[in-house]
Amino acid sequence: MIELIPAIDIIDGKCVRLSQGDYGSKKVYNENPVEVARELEAHGIRRLHVVDLDGAASHHVVNYRVLEQIASRTSLIIDFGGGVKSDEDLVIAFENGAQMVTGGSIAVSNPKQFCRWLGMYGPGKIILGADVKDYKISVNGWKDESACELFPFLKEYVKNGIRKVICTDITCDGMLQGPSVSLYKEILERHPDLYLIASGGVSCIEDVYLLESVSVPAVIFGKALYEGRIALKDLEKFIV
Repeated sequence: MIELIPAIDIIDGKCVRLSQGDYGSKKVYNENPVEVARELEAHGIRRLHVVDLDGAASHHVVNYRVLEQIASRTSLIIDFGGGVKSDEDLVIAFENGAQMVTGGSIAVSNPKQFCRWLGMYGPGKIILGADVKDYKISVNGWKDESACELFPFLKEYVKNGIRKVICTDITCDGMLQGPSVSLYKEILERHPDLYLIASGGVSCIEDVYLLESVSVPAVIFGKALYEGRIALKDLEKFIV
């Protein structure tokens, strides 16, 4: 059974969504992310993906108080990303309730530091963020394209012990036009033991079934839920 991971993206302490990572496309869905998290939990969701978009743009964690509020007022398992660039950022995330932390830009800019975190905390707590556009890794809140190619990037980190990867196809994210199924199939063909978390493009519950049919272990989604294209009762079918 595919694991469902709703996303709460935060700007100015509010629950928002972007399209293709464009901050100018910001749409506020709820002023209170805790309210959103509690409603998800009430429908059987156990896992949450929290992204500090202010942090991603500022290169350090910003919305840690929102993280703490969600963690203290729900029993959700939270993975947190956005702006985690230093040892201090990592400690802030864990101390404020994240059970897992996702590193994307830092894995490109400072692989030595990222591997050190992986060694310190283990592959159960450190997730690799692979945000992709045309098979190139993007960084800094998707504003910059790196020179890193996706498959060599993944191969190197799998060799260094990474087990969980969130892969977002930026061209699909927030567009509600379906996920990059072929991309995820290609990744799993090369790394069948990877706990691959698909992200971006989910437009309806059928997209979730499609990802499950090609053995994708987990999926992150947000906009389809907030736009009413996926009903909370639809999620209950996937709750074990």
